[in-house]
Amino acid sequence: MSELAEKVNLSRRTLLKAGALAGGGMFLSATMPGIARAATGAAEPAPLNAFVSIAPDGQVTIVGKNPEIGQGIKTMLPMLIAEELDADWDKIKIVQGDSNAAKYGPQIAGGSFATPMNWFPMRQTGAAARAMLLEAAGKKLAVDPATLTTSKGVITDPATGRKLGYGEVASMAAEATVPDPAKLKLKDRKDFVIIGREIGGIDSPKIVHGEPIFGVDTQLPGMVYAAYERAPVFGSKLKSADTAAAKSVPGVIDAFTLEGKGGPDQLVDGVAVIAKNWWVANQARGKLAAQWDTGDWTSHSSAGYDAEARKLMDGPPSSDVFSKTGDVDAAFATAAKTLDEQYAYPFLAHVPMEPMNTTALMHKDGTLEIWSPTQNPQAGQMGVAQMLGLKPDQVTLHITRMGGGFGRRLTNDFMHQAAAIAAKMPGTPVQLIWSREDDVRSDFYRPAGWHRLRAALDADNKLVGFDDHFVTFELGGAYNPAAMAPDIFPAKFVPNLRYAQSKMKTAVPMGALRAPASNAIAFVTQGFLDEVAEAAGKDLPTLLLELISGREKEPDPPGGGFGGPQRGFNPDRMRGVIEKAVAMSPWGKPAPDGHAYGFGYYFSHQGYFAEVVEASISAGKSPQVHNVWVAGDVGHTIINPFGALNQVKGAVIDGLGQATALAIKIENGAVAQSNFHDYPIPRMPFAPEIHVEWVKSDNEPTGLGEPALPPAIPALTNALYKLTGNRIRSLPIDRKLLTKA
Repeated sequence: MSELAEKVNLSRRTLLKAGALAGGGMFLSATMPGIARAATGAAEPAPLNAFVSIAPDGQVTIVGKNPEIGQGIKTMLPMLIAEELDADWDKIKIVQGDSNAAKYGPQIAGGSFATPMNWFPMRQTGAAARAMLLEAAGKKLAVDPATLTTSKGVITDPATGRKLGYGEVASMAAEATVPDPAKLKLKDRKDFVIIGREIGGIDSPKIVHGEPIFGVDTQLPGMVYAAYERAPVFGSKLKSADTAAAKSVPGVIDAFTLEGKGGPDQLVDGVAVIAKNWWVANQARGKLAAQWDTGDWTSHSSAGYDAEARKLMDGPPSSDVFSKTGDVDAAFATAAKTLDEQYAYPFLAHVPMEPMNTTALMHKDGTLEIWSPTQNPQAGQMGVAQMLGLKPDQVTLHITRMGGGFGRRLTNDFMHQAAAIAAKMPGTPVQLIWSREDDVRSDFYRPAGWHRLRAALDADNKLVGFDDHFVTFELGGAYNPAAMAPDIFPAKFVPNLRYAQSKMKTAVPMGALRAPASNAIAFVTQGFLDEVAEAAGKDLPTLLLELISGREKEPDPPGGGFGGPQRGFNPDRMRGVIEKAVAMSPWGKPAPDGHAYGFGYYFSHQGYFAEVVEASISAGKSPQVHNVWVAGDVGHTIINPFGALNQVKGAVIDGLGQATALAIKIENGAVAQSNFHDYPIPRMPFAPEIHVEWVKSDNEPTGLGEPALPPAIPALTNALYKLTGNRIRSLPIDRKLLTKA
């Protein structure tokens, strides 16, 4: 592809770039300067992050720049462009873009960022391309472009009935004026024909037919396979390994040690075993007899962390007070009634269906080529280049489809391992595949946490004091997955509130898991507020609505952020989903015999969700969830209702599965679990009926991959309390509590 003509127009929001394709046709790309700078650190807004091309035959091709992990982004973002372009969706071709910060800007799957980040720029890109096509058609037909109409890739002159396909004017359009995106008139929502339409995943037919689109499907001529042996105890260093014994296994090509570079998110000490097929490589690991220097980390365990945390909670916080309003101590001293309880949640693993893998080829000219299912490709590309002493442009990273991620693939340790192995074998492509045991025992886990919560009620049963002593882990780095935000509800809605913390040391690596922090904090705060509501003689929805009564929307944070425009917390939106969930469910009505309803609400990732769970129990068994009613507010438009429904249902099932059965236990410094037999993720019979309704507020749309998960957990535990009289204050749910108190 070559740019025969190029014009650029920069507005406050979006940079547009147009040019001609080799052989005819046009392309148009765009970026948001502020976000591009944040992603690349560049002083100038050069990166381009949307790309649409129109060939002379009318073929419209849109690059899916972001990684696809099943969240539907490869379908949703092109829908935004196609809508304003007035393209024929059924004839659009969508291709996955490689990792390229200089071309696409930030490429990441995480944080539910994609919708708020791209809602306007993608539409502006499509509208700009349409405007340029109309300008070209006006010249060709010798009419005013404003009199022309477009539909499904065809331009029509209503006065004469003459029609032109987009391809017929695409080459001329490449020479047209690039419009100022700030002056483009975007469609009114009532005129959408693609946005709001239920559209299946663009890759779904390929998946159903078993086409090789996932990272683990990568096949290259002469490819060999690698397994990587790491220490079971976190923080260990390799002392020795019998590589000769591994090499003696028939089919093994080589075995060698690698010294760690950087932290656990990069390359850790280990032994690579290379073979003609992966099974042989994995079996040969058993011959290595690797010895490790574990330091004092073998003394660490989940039981030890729990004992230390509860001891810390009995005393004053050992670290900072990170949120404070009013005089908490005075509120408790004068309270008519107080509550004092402890909540806890465990480490969790991600366990996506496709285990970690990467294929790498070190070319003999010193450049590296990688095929990897990564949620954070640019960080991986930069990290690998730094590890190997290469320039970033010497590393080509092809982003493959992912068989799930849930945040695990934001960390690229597996990519570092594959690249380090390939660097030892120039000219030979190497595919590294983790076993399921590797995946469970070498994760970046959802942090465990402990909370001592206290509440003070006055004589009128009003919540006047709230205190949370949070025990967490001391972690370095710019992003701390074990942190709690200072504005977590009910912060700002209780006159006297204090959040303080104590920290413990650990070597357990931790990272983001779907709805990070929120997936744990919602259980804690909504579970305890349910206790507060009961003590006040109310139900939880009533308490929550009282807390926000008369409160105004908070101002929008200035300047937005990496995830696009941010919105201040809006009590009216919270009220909307609470009232909708109550109205759409049987809340407040008698439950069937042996059943009970529980309620949960949460705001995260700019989404407001309230949920009601209907559950029953059988002694000694996991609780059964029959129905979940979900009310969500993610703005005025659901871009792809089909994908949105799948995201919500998947999130709810994830949350319920975490609550009922999942916990990673650390024993002797290592993970005790190994596979699905002792880390049982939800299966089909577990799934309840999930009823979803949207509260369409007058706000720009936001993401959906995460915010529906958090309220499901407290809604379930609050329902179980009604059934048993036993409060669930620790996860996963202890089956001993599933009998009436």
